Amino acid sequence: MSQHNLTNSPPGPKGKLFTGHLKQFQADPLKFLTKLTEEYGDFVQFRLGPFQKIYLINDSDLIKEVLVTKQNSFVKSKDIQTLKTVVGDGLLTSEKNLHKRQRKLIQPSFKRSHITNYGEDMISTTQNYISNWREGEEKLISKDMMNITLGIISKTMFNMNFEEGAESIGEPMEDVMKLGVNRMRSIVKLPLWFPTKKNRKLKKAIQALDEVLYEIINYRKQELEKHHEDLLGVLMSAKNEDDGLGMSDKQLKDELMTIFLAGHETTANALTWTFYLLAQHPEVEKKLHRELDSVIRSGLPTPAHFTELSYTQNIVREALRLYPPAYIIGRQVDKDVQIGKYHLKKGEMVVMSQYVTHRSKRYFEKPNSFIPERFEDDFMKILPSYAYFPFGGGPRVCIGNHFALMETVLVTACIAQRYKLTLAKSHHDVKPQPLITLRPKHGVRMVVKERKSN
Repeated sequence: MSQHNLTNSPPGPKGKLFTGHLKQFQADPLKFLTKLTEEYGDFVQFRLGPFQKIYLINDSDLIKEVLVTKQNSFVKSKDIQTLKTVVGDGLLTSEKNLHKRQRKLIQPSFKRSHITNYGEDMISTTQNYISNWREGEEKLISKDMMNITLGIISKTMFNMNFEEGAESIGEPMEDVMKLGVNRMRSIVKLPLWFPTKKNRKLKKAIQALDEVLYEIINYRKQELEKHHEDLLGVLMSAKNEDDGLGMSDKQLKDELMTIFLAGHETTANALTWTFYLLAQHPEVEKKLHRELDSVIRSGLPTPAHFTELSYTQNIVREALRLYPPAYIIGRQVDKDVQIGKYHLKKGEMVVMSQYVTHRSKRYFEKPNSFIPERFEDDFMKILPSYAYFPFGGGPRVCIGNHFALMETVLVTACIAQRYKLTLAKSHHDVKPQPLITLRPKHGVRMVVKERKSN
């Protein structure tokens, strides 16, 4: 396309002089982004504050241009960069050569053979946790899912049991998450050395977490003769093929922090949304129970069942479509680039929202309905590649995507084989709350009913 055919700027609403569209965005990001797409189409511009121009893209081909074909022209968005103070230079925040090097080092840890080993831990952790559930009791299921995924990541990563993991890592991690989100969302980000109350609290939480992780790394180094099959063991023995070097302690700590953060809350939210949707759709739940009874029968689930549980997998895929834990991806233009018919300049921002695209009529029939059957008959092969991207895409696609899918399916199978979960009678309206991940506002309260298998 020749330069003079390029349209200068995409359509979009006229915002307030100084704040732009900040108020509407902060009040309800999902509603704001959905409305923009409905009113202005697949390439929209809006402003946050006086100068920050942002483009929202909702076309699968253009999303692919940003994430794959022209990804060299972009870096991670500024809000993700502010997370560096929290997680350091891990896979989530690192750029260019460091990111490439680390990705290459870490990728083998998520090979299918390792993930199958982790599958055993996923099942045993879940079975131990739910063995205390009682008929008729009411549970805050969103909290239980956080506990289960914390248990699984503690076990697969550090070979720690749930109590050890929750105490030493879970508590400071929760503080770091809360304060980190606050920092990410605030307009004025004072440097961490500036002694505000919030900064002091965040520094203290980061320090506590750093100490725990360094202690675990040092303890492992002293046990050199032992070979550990957990994630930490695999990462510690990883060597770069070009120079034979492994990771420094700091790099190792940053990656552990990133994997822990990314691998715990996202999966917990995926599970919570899955059980929430099942409770709303008894016909889907019945079909799920039939699959579990015919595949697993009266035994316990095993990692090998994962591939046989095709309907369970489709339930999880559909839950990830409607309520993707990673609901938005931001990129900053690093060098001028043409996307579609528009010319984007260095410093401008692009956002793509899984939540918005996954609910597009163009790609999905009845886009707001929960229909796991839509994923049958190789639907994913017919669907344009970036119409469904719950794990992101391109060179920065979530490195733990197979791990996360397997974990969500196996945990769902363990729970649904034994229990039926129904929404508590006096339940509030469940609304998605977009923080770092998409979680249900005020959680989800459910009643446990024991299932008699057929």
